[in-house]
Amino acid sequence: MGIYLVSVAAQEWFEDAEEGGKGAVASALNEELRRRGLAPYESVPEAAGLVRGSGQSFEEKLVPSMDGFGALCREQLAPGEVEVLLDWSVLVPVSLDGEIRLPLESAYTDETVIAGAPEVLALAERLAAAIRLPVDAIPEACDNLDLTMWFLEGPAEEAAAARPGPWGKDLDAAFYVALYLRAAQHSLRRGCPMTYS
Repeated sequence: MGIYLVSVAAQEWFEDAEEGGKGAVASALNEELRRRGLAPYESVPEAAGLVRGSGQSFEEKLVPSMDGFGALCREQLAPGEVEVLLDWSVLVPVSLDGEIRLPLESAYTDETVIAGAPEVLALAERLAAAIRLPVDAIPEACDNLDLTMWFLEGPAEEAAAARPGPWGKDLDAAFYVALYLRAAQHSLRRGCPMTYS
């Protein structure tokens, strides 16, 4: 059990909500994008078979405490930016000038909040720079808990010893910086939505 951050493929994104899909969210999002004068979001990739390290899918588990990460966000970001980074339930590879709130239940809340991956990426990059996260050392492909295991099973501690910096003083906070960074990058690279499950 636990909370996972995962990529969503076309079949689930466009499938009827009664069948367990996100079709109602997809439809409501497109209505709101049209209202804002933006193109609808329809080019969602099909599911790819799990090939570890391929970067075709994304699945990470939110295991560590978020306390240090929350404090880091409040220290480095404006209140509105903290909301953009943390309040979404669906991330899409579309630039949005503000979050989209839909009166549809999501996995853990009674509404769906949609954020744009470009905006989340920019905030995650600022946090990564602030703690001097060694982005080149952390897993880039996150197909099967690669990032989670890197932080929880020892490689992060070894990297912190070899490449000291603020990031190594709170590996739980660094995990979440890396998580949001890689999630936004994945969404933009693959053109897919991300959600919690």
